[in-house]
Amino acid sequence: MSATTDRRNAVPAQGLPDHELTFDESRRRIAEASKYLAGGVSSNFRLGISPTPLVLERGEGATLIDADGNRLIDYYLSMGPMILGHNPPDVIAAVREQLDRGILYGGQSDLEAEAARLVCEMVPCAQRMRFCSSGSEAVQAALRIARAATDRRVVVKFEGHYHGWFDNVLWSTTPPPGATGPVAGSRGQIADAAIDIAVLPWNDAAALEARLSKGDVAMVIMEAAMCNQGSIFPAPGYLEAAREACTKHGTVLVFDEVITGFRVGPGGAQQKFGVTPDLATFAKAIANGFPVAAIAGRADLLDELARGVMHGGTYNGQAITMAATVATLNRLRQPETWDGLNRHGTRLMNGIRAEFAKAGVPVVVSGFPTAFHVALGMTEPARNWADLQAFDRKRYIEFTTALVKHGVRALERGAWFLSTEHDDTIVDQTIEAVGRALRDITA
Repeated sequence: MSATTDRRNAVPAQGLPDHELTFDESRRRIAEASKYLAGGVSSNFRLGISPTPLVLERGEGATLIDADGNRLIDYYLSMGPMILGHNPPDVIAAVREQLDRGILYGGQSDLEAEAARLVCEMVPCAQRMRFCSSGSEAVQAALRIARAATDRRVVVKFEGHYHGWFDNVLWSTTPPPGATGPVAGSRGQIADAAIDIAVLPWNDAAALEARLSKGDVAMVIMEAAMCNQGSIFPAPGYLEAAREACTKHGTVLVFDEVITGFRVGPGGAQQKFGVTPDLATFAKAIANGFPVAAIAGRADLLDELARGVMHGGTYNGQAITMAATVATLNRLRQPETWDGLNRHGTRLMNGIRAEFAKAGVPVVVSGFPTAFHVALGMTEPARNWADLQAFDRKRYIEFTTALVKHGVRALERGAWFLSTEHDDTIVDQTIEAVGRALRDITA
């Protein structure tokens, strides 16, 4: 029996730890991996985590076990994908069955067609669809389709909305206050890539109408609910106004549902809000952790891909990932799946609010029960990126650092994701840990 196994067996399956956890082994392994991996990680979103990026060894339901043997209640959920938890038996069984049949065909499979049918049945805008391997790729497909269909170049996006890490869309995702033009999101980003980008404040229907009236906008892309930053809902009537303006001016309306798709309901945010875009992009929860993304929408637009608009990808529709997609979507189309998710998420949101109130720390907890945001330091819900500047990020990181030492892992940007495995017991433990962490940072 290995030392790692010994540590694992020493960790209680349930209950919060009776001492503050330490993460020395994760810290050591990250330092060792940095000899070969830049920064010790393969995504910049995993850099700089306090107290250290974690090395994880196993996932069980709603929990993770790290290299130090710590069992952590997980609200990262891989930044959203693991909506059925870390080891759902039905998804794993479907993948194992397909593994015996083959890994990658370089052709089509019945699983791919079945997965596509499920997407089209569940998502309001989905008359046709295509599979991709990442949300960033799906957004690139939307850009190309919209420009081909409209013969225009300009794309409108919004402050604080994230649509992938490529040069042509990584603009003004976290712009400084008062910025009046597109702000690059990375060193090394090509400035010329912003020539055809117009950045507007979100939830301002008049500003959107004014920009579209120029008649040169191919596509408007937005998160239907601003979940990468703040879990901000659209203002009443805003999505309807955007839909009307895009139709009026011949512009393709795209909802980026990489986070909200199949996570806030079986038909995503567009179903929740009752507004149907022309195109939508999906990833994350669509296959419960397998690398699957999709673009879906109007048949005439998607059929551009069969009329000379290039969309490729060696791994698109790979049979193993399609098996995971079918199994995941079959569970997510069941009403009882959402009954538990929404009930437990609502209990957790209310419990967090109560603990912050008890500690005398101002907070706004907003969003969906399955994907919400905890904005420490705020007293009113944000309407856009500018409002979100009141979020005390530095103190919130102190809070999440204290929280993980009490056995609960939450994203430092304020987002919390729920899975079907977060039951009443886990919610109760989480609320207790939130209280402990708040006592630590207010002591």
